Amino acid sequence: MAAVRLQDVAARAGVSQATASRVLNGSTRIPGEGVADRVRAAARELGYKPNAQAQALARASTGLLGLVVHDIADPYFSSIVRGVQTAARTARKQVLLASTDRDFDIERESVSTFISHRADAIVLAGSRQSGHLDRALEAEFDYYRANGGRVVVIGQPLAFGSAVEPENHCASGQLADALADAGHTQFAVIGGPGNIRTAVDRRNGFVEALSRRGLTTMVEVSGPFTRDGGYAAARRLAAALQLQPDSGATPVCVFAVTDVMAIGAIAAWREMGLVVPRDICVAGFDDIPTLRDHTPSLTTVVLPLEDIGAQAVQLALRSDSDDLRERVSGHVVLRDSTRLP
Repeated sequence: MAAVRLQDVAARAGVSQATASRVLNGSTRIPGEGVADRVRAAARELGYKPNAQAQALARASTGLLGLVVHDIADPYFSSIVRGVQTAARTARKQVLLASTDRDFDIERESVSTFISHRADAIVLAGSRQSGHLDRALEAEFDYYRANGGRVVVIGQPLAFGSAVEPENHCASGQLADALADAGHTQFAVIGGPGNIRTAVDRRNGFVEALSRRGLTTMVEVSGPFTRDGGYAAARRLAAALQLQPDSGATPVCVFAVTDVMAIGAIAAWREMGLVVPRDICVAGFDDIPTLRDHTPSLTTVVLPLEDIGAQAVQLALRSDSDDLRERVSGHVVLRDSTRLP
């Protein structure tokens, strides 16, 4: 059976093809209600399905949002994705998702694909390396924005577009203060890659807050923003501190700059016979959903990750949102992983 064409609907309704297109494809130039009703009735009777590309041209909008994340398996990003999808669904938009594993080529290809599909806006979730885009990707965005596309970053702002920026530096300082107030005096840090702004801000905020109290870190190690990165860094840290199980010494308090890295660290120490918080204490950052089932419960900085994703969509859909900045604060929650004996 041949597909029903727009001209078939127009003939059944007794109108021109242009009029039928304006009614069915969402143009703002809709004819009188009686005419529109006839066209819609004819489309229902014939089983006509509007063409998505034609609808996009008529509305000057595809109803698509592009979302780029570094790692969809990371609960930090999956929580943001959930917030983006929920807000997009409320706005009757569809989300195109790409996970890049921090690969510039994949990121560039994903953005190019979103642009070719005429996405109304593109959201980049995650800290940029050294805070910059590569030149080819920046050129893609220049073209995209010149043609009405909108760009929103979740993380540190770019030179253009809007941003939802967590207050990483301030919140990690608040965490250091809370741990010191709880009685901790010995500290270490498991940091992330030195060219990632989020890792640098969180490390610096924590260390600078300690310094204001006359405290310093005993050891600092770093690794990738992953569970395995935290695992490997934690083994190096334990060796540097010469930790022994049940030594009776006051436990060092370790700040891991993400919860995922903190969970990897705890796994490494468990294999070494070290018990948290008896032998070593640890705090993270983000409050990812999987912490609800983790033992011991992890001290962390709570970020409203789903709300952050929703805020990015709201910025993306605002016609006056060029170069707006929204900062998101976190709050400290002390749990069993940093409880002193």
